[in-house]
Amino acid sequence: MNLRVVLVEPRYEGNVGAVARSMKNFGFSDLFLVRPCDIGPFGMAMAAHAKDILESAVRVDRLEDALAGANLVVGTTGKRLGKDHHHLRLHLRVPYLTPSELAERLSDKDGTVALLLGREDWGLTNDELMICDVLVSIPTSDEYPVMNLSHAATVILYELGQVDSKLEVRLADREMLERIFERTDHLLRIINYPEHKIRYVVLMLRRIFGRAELTEREANTLLGVIKKAIWKVEGEEDQAVAPD
Repeated sequence: MNLRVVLVEPRYEGNVGAVARSMKNFGFSDLFLVRPCDIGPFGMAMAAHAKDILESAVRVDRLEDALAGANLVVGTTGKRLGKDHHHLRLHLRVPYLTPSELAERLSDKDGTVALLLGREDWGLTNDELMICDVLVSIPTSDEYPVMNLSHAATVILYELGQVDSKLEVRLADREMLERIFERTDHLLRIINYPEHKIRYVVLMLRRIFGRAELTEREANTLLGVIKKAIWKVEGEEDQAVAPD
């Protein structure tokens, strides 16, 4: 497993340096920064002996660029939603894994996993959470559930650093998964599925497939089934409108 740590719009250089230090503590080095703050002497000081990770970090303007080539996208959230956020609770933030559960799931997997950590003040946006395959949340106290960025990263990196892979099950690549979601969206539209529900159905499937950690063969088979269904429906529609 290759872990790619992605910090989305970090505001404080000290946190960025501290995350780099934690990455080196647990054996990770692949850091992407999406529209980050400036990293100056204080950030470098916080990185301590992980300055090389900061210096080699990839800076990008778009989250999509940071996710390119990833087989699995893991989003982090510390927000707990109440009953008045019904749709968000159902689709965006639950169910989620604890860091130890995530590590266990990845213990026999081969591929690139992108771990997204959001802004210090409000984390990842709903749109960013929607493109994540899996969500991870640290089981903190309900009285104060949201952790400091670098502290949360340290807890998750510790658990992932304990993974000792014995098997190598190759995960499906991101392009294949996105084709599945695009084809599913198309299929739902041609069977006249309620328009306002399509987005959430596709998101739910993304969560299901993310937790299932599809292999290349599984994803390719599933895509083939969806394509066949589309051809069948569209073929019947063509026959229905064809002149006698």
